[in-house]
Amino acid sequence: MTEIVEEKRPRDHYKASMEDGSLVMKPHCACGNPLEEDYFCEKCNKRCHCNEIICDSENTLDVVKGFIQKSSQFSGFRAKLAGE
Repeated sequence: MTEIVEEKRPRDHYKASMEDGSLVMKPHCACGNPLEEDYFCEKCNKRCHCNEIICDSENTLDVVKGFIQKSSQFSGFRAKLAGE
């Protein structure tokens, strides 16, 4: 049986946090550069596709996982805690 090993290289992602009780997600390129609304990274000269959400705390991760489970708009996302 073949073992599947997940790559550990950086990916385009959202950085998620809770601000005043609301979930806030900010897009970032795999290089770490913050992205504007068009998701184009000026540093890498490429259009980014964020499908990973990196959460700043366990609370934020719980909220994001709830959205992933309950909302079809979040079904294509994966979430993890920062530093994992």
